Amino acid sequence: MTQTALITGSSSGIGYEVARELLDAGWNVVLNGRNEKRLKDAAGRLGHTDRVAQVAGSTSDRATGDAMVKVARERFGGVDLLVNNAGEFGFKPFLEVGEADLEHYYTVNLKGTYLTTQAAVRSMIDSGRGGSIVNIGTVLVEHSISWATASAPLVTKGAIHALTLVLASELAAHNIRVNAVAPGFIRTPLLNGVDTTPLAATALVKRVGEAKDISAAVRYLAESKFVTGHIVNVDGGYVTGRREAA
Repeated sequence: MTQTALITGSSSGIGYEVARELLDAGWNVVLNGRNEKRLKDAAGRLGHTDRVAQVAGSTSDRATGDAMVKVARERFGGVDLLVNNAGEFGFKPFLEVGEADLEHYYTVNLKGTYLTTQAAVRSMIDSGRGGSIVNIGTVLVEHSISWATASAPLVTKGAIHALTLVLASELAAHNIRVNAVAPGFIRTPLLNGVDTTPLAATALVKRVGEAKDISAAVRYLAESKFVTGHIVNVDGGYVTGRREAA
């Protein structure tokens, strides 16, 4: 039976690459993004029209996650994997962060992940066959760096790391595995036009990561039946040591 994945924030960047990785491995995918046109364009580039569905909308709206599950069940017979990739990141010094900033990152990062996970878990339990959840966090939660003045988004990413661990325990009885990938510095549209040399120097392998580095880790966690409650750092050795630029 072909397995089906829901992938939030999959019209570009890491989410798009995860979709391509899973499609190449034979999965069905339900794409999600807030911009309907960009989502349709992404689906067109991916191809595999018989194994791709789309649901536009913000994951912070409970209806979006419910719609993704509904489409997956009607088109493909169920939900086997949820990849919580949708989210935002930005820099602002701690003392300049306002209540609106906190509310924004809570809504788009944590609330969206939480509500979409609830929708997927209900379907996985109803099916009786369990499933897998892979959250996307960041190594900066546990290994901060002085110039990354991003406390507002990082506290929500830290909450996603915590959610990963507690749900791994709570949902194990339903044969649902919950893991996370914590990327280091990854080449995505957010880095367009940015000199990545200083970022590359923070990693032992002396380069920034590519989206495919993250998608490979997501697929591993999605398909590894004996791994749960694990946060995988995919960072080129950033958390292990430091390598000065040449």
